[in-house]
Amino acid sequence: MSDSSLETLFDDANGHLAVGELDEAIVLYRKCVEMDETFFDGWHALGMALLKTEQVKEAIGCGLQSVNLKPNDLLAWTSLSQMYVRDGNIPEAESAKGNARILSLGGKVAKED
Repeated sequence: MSDSSLETLFDDANGHLAVGELDEAIVLYRKCVEMDETFFDGWHALGMALLKTEQVKEAIGCGLQSVNLKPNDLLAWTSLSQMYVRDGNIPEAESAKGNARILSLGGKVAKED
């Protein structure tokens, strides 16, 4: 599929999310990341939607995929920390929060090419 169809699908998913249709949004976000496994925005949005529906373990998987794709993304690390907190995994939450703090201060978590 083309980039434009991916963006259209993502926009549709965001529309469902905006009106509180989380299950519908999750289905479309899943399709986005199936279409493009490197689609950071899709992984991040899927993870947050899953977190909102208490599918915490799967949300963490999406959060990990997000930080793998963009290791210097502040929002990705902050979200992953929230996911770990919800899961009760405080050591991992603190680690992710630490990475977010480094980034918020202008540092880098990973070397960029």
